[in-house]
Amino acid sequence: MLSLDFLDDVRRMNKRQLYYQVLNFGMIVSSALMIWKGLMVITGSESPIVVVLSGSMEPAFHRGDLLFLTNRVEDPIRVGEIVVFRIEGREIPIVHRVLKIHEKQNGHIKFLTKGDNNAVDDRGLYKQGQHWLEKKDVVGRARGLYQESRSVEARNYLFLILGL
Repeated sequence: MLSLDFLDDVRRMNKRQLYYQVLNFGMIVSSALMIWKGLMVITGSESPIVVVLSGSMEPAFHRGDLLFLTNRVEDPIRVGEIVVFRIEGREIPIVHRVLKIHEKQNGHIKFLTKGDNNAVDDRGLYKQGQHWLEKKDVVGRARGLYQESRSVEARNYLFLILGL
């Protein structure tokens, strides 16, 4: 019984040891939060690291791969670029490639996405009546990839830079 053993250990600690353990735990949690917030500021993305959850981008990305994102306002969105976007009414962001760009005369840009492994574009995924995404929908753009090697022999981890 793990929980009872833990409670016995806590009971045996004097107050000083207990405070020290609580303080250490608090420092670990606050350090992780500071690192995450720092990454948000540096990358300009609300979510600087995301996990690929589906096979829609295979063979480029597989389930479980980690993507490192940036979302700098001054960088234009380009055809072929991999973006992570959020659709109104859905909690989980989607990782897909920009298929087409539609630019209006006033400079306003809209774009269409598609998963590499999907037969059709993403218009069926967008909210009803929406045919294009806008820059406000973008969580970030893929700049780096961390994936586990798919080969049986290697069993190593690869780190591939897509272009920072």
